[in-house]
Amino acid sequence: MLNDIQDGKDDVSYVLVFKLSRFGRNAADVLNSLQLMQDFGVNLICVEDGIDSSKDAGKLMISVLSAVAEIERENIRTQTMAGREQKAREGKWNGGFAPYGYKLENGNLVIAEDEVEVIRVIYDRYIHTNEGVAGVAKYLNRNGYTKKLRQNNTIPGFSRDFVKNVLYNPVYMGKIAYGRRRTEKKQGTRNEMHVVEQSEFPVYEGQHEAIISEEDWYLAQEKRKINSFKREKVNNPDHAHILSGILKCPCCGKSMYGNIAKAHSKDKKTRYYYYCKNTVTPTGHECSFRLNIEQTEINKFVAKVISAMVNNPRFVEAIQAKIGSAVDTEDMEKQIAVLQGQLKQAFGTKSRLERQMDTLDINDAHYDRKILDLQRRYDEQYDTIEEIEVQIGELQSQIRSIQQEKISGDNIYRLLLAFDEVYHSATEAEQKEFMKAFIERIEMFPEKRKDGSWIKKIVFNFPVPVDGEEVKELPLETETTVETVVLLSQQKPDDTIEIDLDLDELDATTAETKATYEEIKAYVWDKHHLKVSSLYISQVKRKCGLEVGQNYNLSKSENPKVPKCPPEKEAAIMDALKHFQMI
Repeated sequence: MLNDIQDGKDDVSYVLVFKLSRFGRNAADVLNSLQLMQDFGVNLICVEDGIDSSKDAGKLMISVLSAVAEIERENIRTQTMAGREQKAREGKWNGGFAPYGYKLENGNLVIAEDEVEVIRVIYDRYIHTNEGVAGVAKYLNRNGYTKKLRQNNTIPGFSRDFVKNVLYNPVYMGKIAYGRRRTEKKQGTRNEMHVVEQSEFPVYEGQHEAIISEEDWYLAQEKRKINSFKREKVNNPDHAHILSGILKCPCCGKSMYGNIAKAHSKDKKTRYYYYCKNTVTPTGHECSFRLNIEQTEINKFVAKVISAMVNNPRFVEAIQAKIGSAVDTEDMEKQIAVLQGQLKQAFGTKSRLERQMDTLDINDAHYDRKILDLQRRYDEQYDTIEEIEVQIGELQSQIRSIQQEKISGDNIYRLLLAFDEVYHSATEAEQKEFMKAFIERIEMFPEKRKDGSWIKKIVFNFPVPVDGEEVKELPLETETTVETVVLLSQQKPDDTIEIDLDLDELDATTAETKATYEEIKAYVWDKHHLKVSSLYISQVKRKCGLEVGQNYNLSKSENPKVPKCPPEKEAAIMDALKHFQMI
């Protein structure tokens, strides 16, 4: 509206509102907006309040009533929060999903018998063994415990974060915590709010039954404080783990990091390795890759691969042509437009709730309950608005990043043209920065190949020309083949013998006929609670050397984007193929 007034659109003379509180709930905002309107000859009329800003008395009333509206809004919020804190003092559950181990019955927490055993095991293992949160999660996953999936627990398997959250929550010792997270105003803004974790908060005696004793809960907190210390790092300032974060674990798919083996007493030499530190993945699945890979060997191999690429004359020509080309961000701009529409709708809902609160009859017998319900829904809109604004900000950041990547990409392309001269004369820290800028990830084999290579595939941050085509992925899988030329001729045999074969007894069915795609999908869902597509199943079958039918639904675009099967789903599909004895 203010933009339309500034642009002179529709020749606006007055802005008409029912009440002043509908124009703005913050006194400063009301006065600033009114001043801007009057700068362009536009006045404000409030019907119910009988205010006309074109008159001197009207300006004074606007100043007073806007301040009153702001105070009223803060009073409602304060009363709502006081009501929720009083509910916590009385030991009642303050809303939201019930924590794992409990269920809600008529708004009260009741122990869920099908979940409570897991909570008791978590505290027992954590307190009475040397296991940390990761060790407890591993124990649960290895010993047949199953996590019940529900609205606030949608990931199958037990993770470190799940165990940590259970240990941190005082609800399990029969207490109700209030104010662990508070919605606070962002400093430097007028109406922007955000959620802030509180280090200290009150805890009240709850009306629900405790699952563990208060003594055990405090023992767990003491152990958490002891285990939360930070280890002192001893680093060689001249050494950098060049491929740290780029190498991906062949088991869980997470990043591998640098590790240091201190100098041995025999040769006084410090050794550096890459390793996967994810003993338990965020989904609760265990990572079994425990090998340490020597850094020097794999660093040199990757550098040799890049050197071989850039020394190809066709590569040089293609790179020179790419420098200075344009980028396309149209799809992301469309997503931003959609999100801005959703944001406008959320603000509309927020305004509607404000009107309902303002028009609520204070003499209504259910006024207190209605105002609390409206306030709760009003507060939820702040979360929705913040979430959408974060998504818009991320997309805008991605657009800026893509534009910046274009500039960075041109710089990388120029550096590639002189790779051999520049890379080998750079420090390890500079080599690491180059690898991070050029390579997105490096996928590895679970075991070292006979040719001495660990690397399965290199994925680049920018498309690079390879053999006349632009690619972002460079597979390094090699297979040895032997070509043979033979002459086939048909001859009549001297004698023949006829025999009968029962194919059922020989189990001559092919692996592909042992399970359909639908049977595989059903098995993966029943056992792993994951949905997998036919595309993902065919990708995994190809990896296993199984025959896959021809795809007749190919994309008509020149460079179609084919989604890759995530490691978690690939493991589930592999399990299904083993179950059906296809591999």
